[in-house]
Amino acid sequence: MSATSVKFQTRDSVEQVEEGNSLSPKFDDHGLITAVTTDANSGEVLMQGYMNKEALQLTISTGEAYYFSRSRQTLWHKGATSGLVQSVQELLIDDDQDCIWLRVNVAGGASCHVGYRSCFYRKVPIGNDFEMKQSDGHINLEWTESEKVFNPKDVYGDTPNPTIL
Repeated sequence: MSATSVKFQTRDSVEQVEEGNSLSPKFDDHGLITAVTTDANSGEVLMQGYMNKEALQLTISTGEAYYFSRSRQTLWHKGATSGLVQSVQELLIDDDQDCIWLRVNVAGGASCHVGYRSCFYRKVPIGNDFEMKQSDGHINLEWTESEKVFNPKDVYGDTPNPTIL
């Protein structure tokens, strides 16, 4: 099945979108929809990204995660370079169909281009913990992962991440 064979329904009414059984995703003004990706077994949040129409169609038709890179303005097959392909076990859409939730198994066990298992590898202190972990108005993040699953330079070379420059 190709991406173009996956058809989305038009959004005709609130009832159809919220209570119907037609897939009618709402893409934003840039043609994107938010996608949250979690580990299918543990439920751990691995990453958050965006999909355009083609990425969502390809994800549905292939069973592997595709995203749209806002920084590079290109379609992105997760794991095409690294081998850390996300095999989609379940794809859910929220009530007003403007957010996708992917439950995946990841070949190689990591989803973060920095080398950690999850893109969420640092914690922001809150409440009393915040008061103890700030210095001069700067928040000191707490690391939740201590070891990388892979070395990004071995996989991607010395190319800096264009999303943070």
